[in-house]
Amino acid sequence: MIRVVLADDQPLVLEGLAAILGAEPDVEVVGRAATGREAIAVAREQIPDVVVLDIRMPELDGIEATRAIAAQPAAPRVLILTTFDLDRLVYEAIHAGASGFLLKDAPPGRLARAVRDIAAGDTLVDPAVTRRLVERFARRPSPGPERPPALAELSEREVEILHALGRGRSNAEIAQELVLSPATVKTHVASVLRKLDLRDRVQAAILAYECGLIEPGLSA
Repeated sequence: MIRVVLADDQPLVLEGLAAILGAEPDVEVVGRAATGREAIAVAREQIPDVVVLDIRMPELDGIEATRAIAAQPAAPRVLILTTFDLDRLVYEAIHAGASGFLLKDAPPGRLARAVRDIAAGDTLVDPAVTRRLVERFARRPSPGPERPPALAELSEREVEILHALGRGRSNAEIAQELVLSPATVKTHVASVLRKLDLRDRVQAAILAYECGLIEPGLSA
């Protein structure tokens, strides 16, 4: 069973999330929270696999709550719920330790799949959120020429993988584009993260933009 803690300050939303995930045979909702501080406390007490967290929370916002949850022993993965107009907060939440982002108006089935993906160690960013992040990078000044030295350690194939991660591609999409098996892609992704000392593919995507490997406008 995938143990999940839900955190949202709107009771109806919280009940809706619980109903959606509670209907899944492999998911168990083990705790609920209405504030950021409660989310941290419940996560520490219940030791869930995933915390589904609204990015806008009272007492302590989703970013600070994510940072505290990610720092806990046996830290759960954090799935952030967000809306179109909060791309700045999404960017900050990535650095705080969030493992996935999903729009609040996503179909119910998408939420369950996201929880499963994140619990399995994958990272999920809703395509619409990815587009917002790309737009944000497009408004920033061009990055300098300096790149992390560790980039030189990547093989040609691994650079291709990093480029695909920067464009928000899933493992299945990368496998199709590069004519590789999903297992091979997973191995390459793990190697890229290890060599660059990155936590997950979200951080890899950000690095691809920040070091200038991908220019804004090349996300398609």
